[in-house]
Amino acid sequence: MNQTIYGLLALLPIVLCGIFLIGLQWSAKRTMPIVLAVTATLALFVWDMTLNRVSSSIIQGMVITVSVLWIVFGAIFLLNTLKHTGAIAVIRAGFTNVSPDRRVQAIIIAWCFGCFLEGAAGFGTAAAIAAPLLVAIGFPALGAVLMGMMIQSTPVSFGAVGTPIVIGVNKGLDTVAISAQLAQQGLEWGDFLQLITSQVAIMHGVIGTFMPLFMVMMLTRFFWEKQKLERRLRYLAICYFCGFSIHSPLYLTGVFLGPEFPSLVGGLVSITIVVNAAKRGFLVPKTTWDFEPKKKLAK
Repeated sequence: MNQTIYGLLALLPIVLCGIFLIGLQWSAKRTMPIVLAVTATLALFVWDMTLNRVSSSIIQGMVITVSVLWIVFGAIFLLNTLKHTGAIAVIRAGFTNVSPDRRVQAIIIAWCFGCFLEGAAGFGTAAAIAAPLLVAIGFPALGAVLMGMMIQSTPVSFGAVGTPIVIGVNKGLDTVAISAQLAQQGLEWGDFLQLITSQVAIMHGVIGTFMPLFMVMMLTRFFWEKQKLERRLRYLAICYFCGFSIHSPLYLTGVFLGPEFPSLVGGLVSITIVVNAAKRGFLVPKTTWDFEPKKKLAK
């Protein structure tokens, strides 16, 4: 059996998930047992794994799932706490008073506040809270969802207090084999985890600096008439300022402290810096931008 066939068989469980969940719209509780059975069958008869190893892998997966579900519970708990205590309304009022410019509102609510939420709770909580906030202050629903989805980019790797790296790397790799290789070089598993964290922080620090600009470009491109280049360049400064204010602390936290707090610290620092700067009009475009009337948007 050549490498291409092995590769296709390795993709089979993922493809089946897509077909059942998206194509046939089956529920997860109906889809996942089938996918698990297919995966176990491939492991036994294609990759010649022993029954004990397959069984232990299934048990290990269940244990990891419990850990992830506990974090998801925390995310849902946070969302409902904010909603039922009236904190969402207070947050909405506070952000609205910072600036009437929709570009600035999108940057602060979707990106700065969204990054903080992603670092604190993860698992889609940022979009689940930020998008309704944007709708509540007058954003079109499609624009709010667009902004919410763009939050799920560079902060995600450090979301839910570092879960993607802490659990993904610690539980997703062959720690025994890799630890043996690290020992030969005089390194420990913690050094390897920190190396991954630092590399991810550097990569996200570079790419994420441009994300506020991409968000505003998407917002103004689809929800306003065509503008001259000169008018579009007016918001470059505050976009880069916001991107730098988030990803500088994100980078430093990832390199020096580890994977748990980069998005959390980056979002918190940026909220403080960008909100105070916007209140004082620092780098804010002189012309306030708002959405077109609904009649024009519908054409």
